[in-house]
Amino acid sequence: MEWGMANRMAQLIQSDGHALFLPIDHGYFQGPTRRLEEPRKTVEPLLPYADALFITRGVLRSSVDPDNSRPVILRVSGGTSMVGKDLANEGITTGMEEAIRLNVAAVGISVFVGSDYEKESLLNLSKLVDEGEKYGIPVMAVTAVGKELEKRDARYLALSSRIAAELGARVVKTYWCQDFERVTGGCPVPVVMAGGPRVDTELEVLEFVHDGMQKGAIGVNLGRNIWQNDFPVAMIKAIRAVIHENATAQEAHELFLSEKESAAKKA
Repeated sequence: MEWGMANRMAQLIQSDGHALFLPIDHGYFQGPTRRLEEPRKTVEPLLPYADALFITRGVLRSSVDPDNSRPVILRVSGGTSMVGKDLANEGITTGMEEAIRLNVAAVGISVFVGSDYEKESLLNLSKLVDEGEKYGIPVMAVTAVGKELEKRDARYLALSSRIAAELGARVVKTYWCQDFERVTGGCPVPVVMAGGPRVDTELEVLEFVHDGMQKGAIGVNLGRNIWQNDFPVAMIKAIRAVIHENATAQEAHELFLSEKESAAKKA
């Protein structure tokens, strides 16, 4: 691996081999998502606890100060919305020269395996990898499912993740699922968890994060489970304890409750 590529990967994946990425790119197809209406207010208190920020160029420019020291993963696919016909019909929206100008550590793109636009999204990934390798910028592939949430099982996610790795993605972002070891075991590049099933409690989030780490993930790329929480800083600290301090789900939950109590007293 050339020095530039290795350096950018080292910015993303910490010395313990783990990573906590914070995505706030949801607005590129969802618009002003709940509690992400004002991205700057959402992200500023969370940045100290994130290893990297997954973000679009527009929100990066408008809502993150240039003296931010956190690496940036730039969202470069889009062109569809929640009110459109098909979320899978994405294209590349941001070129590699723009990524270089913005001094990013990586770029991220969604792939939609099994959709009507499977071929287009996979060729988009391949072309982006070609450009990334030319300039030493890693590509993170996101195994997106659009509105078809039932696709989030081990068989489908293992297939999608392996294909993304085969096409040259340096990191794969995918969903946690039952039998998650089937996904990580078949993917020869690092896997980060995008989320899991809809759950009702912080403990359940911490449980699937811990399970995924035990089954081969290097970390997470979690957004709504953090910044839609009533106590987002407490939540990111708890998840960070699982990722970087080898805490159990119960230990991390106790940390969350302690941080929540402290925050409530200050409010």
